[in-house]
Amino acid sequence: MENDMHSIGETARDSGLRISSLRFYDRAGVLVPAHVDPVTGYRWYAPEQIEEARLLARLRRAAMPLPDIRLVLAGWSGADTDLVRKLLEAHLHRLEVGLSDARSEFATLRRMIEDREIPMTSLRTAAVRLSASAPEVAAALAAVRFAAGGDPEMPMLAGVLFDVEAEAISFVATDRYRMAIARTATTGYDGPRVQAIVPAPLVDAMRALLTSEEPVQLTVDGDRVTLEAGDRQVTGQSLGHEFPDYRRLVRLPAGRRALVDVAAFRQALEAGPVRAGEVREQDGVAWDLSVLKVTADDTVTVCGDDDDESQVAVNREFLFDALTAGSRDRLILELGAPTAPIVIRRTDDEDAYSLLMPVRLDG
Repeated sequence: MENDMHSIGETARDSGLRISSLRFYDRAGVLVPAHVDPVTGYRWYAPEQIEEARLLARLRRAAMPLPDIRLVLAGWSGADTDLVRKLLEAHLHRLEVGLSDARSEFATLRRMIEDREIPMTSLRTAAVRLSASAPEVAAALAAVRFAAGGDPEMPMLAGVLFDVEAEAISFVATDRYRMAIARTATTGYDGPRVQAIVPAPLVDAMRALLTSEEPVQLTVDGDRVTLEAGDRQVTGQSLGHEFPDYRRLVRLPAGRRALVDVAAFRQALEAGPVRAGEVREQDGVAWDLSVLKVTADDTVTVCGDDDDESQVAVNREFLFDALTAGSRDRLILELGAPTAPIVIRRTDDEDAYSLLMPVRLDG
């Protein structure tokens, strides 16, 4: 039988769906494999299911809900395609209506933005010069760099915010799906708050310069940012944008905290179940998700398919990045509601932490 069948890997390759997505669609009863090995549990797909998998991938890229996809697949091989046509037309109509409504709302929002009369106070014009510990600055930049954005449509997120206040500087990065914050003490500056968004390549150059134990000098003068370490320096132009008010984004209700051994938690994530999340519009694939829960004894478990409203789903790759950036053998994971961000904190530094946005579980 297997000679006529396609393995799950072959089906994923030929359809454009991930293996984790195919497993999810099997469990959801959307695309059930023609044969499952009773001993190994390995999934095998019939030749005609390759076309169905390709169809499924296209429908998900078009954001069709799973109940309608089930009906489309059920009617796909039949002689009467009227139901399939009507489902496609109905979904297209919903998309068109939704787009029309969105255009109307965005037109109103643009007018609201244009009508705003609140003066914008620049935080980048004042010139400052301060000193800080090179190892502390290096550790702070390493803790946040992974969260910097790379979307050309969001240039204000393509770097790290240097938020200078009296005797302290905060480093902040976000790509909308995650945020990282670190803070270190400074000397030599006791003036008003000054901000500069340092582009990611300049941040990387600064990190390469921070190799000694000596204090470093940071200068922010208009749109120029300079870091000096002894007789070496790197300098460049900050991004000409305003960074979002990150302080509003970190005002979260307290969640349940669990102390995790990072090495053991990594092993649990690598060996634990992986689920497919909502399909991304830009590339038609789903993130690999880990579903987490804090149990009654304040430990974090990696969950399977059991339905529990207290579970929180998170991008698995982003979670690994945050654990690495945490740079500790033990970290605190704080989980609130399934719609609230997951917070990864250091045990010894409340000013260095990461936030990961939760991901909706498909279906």
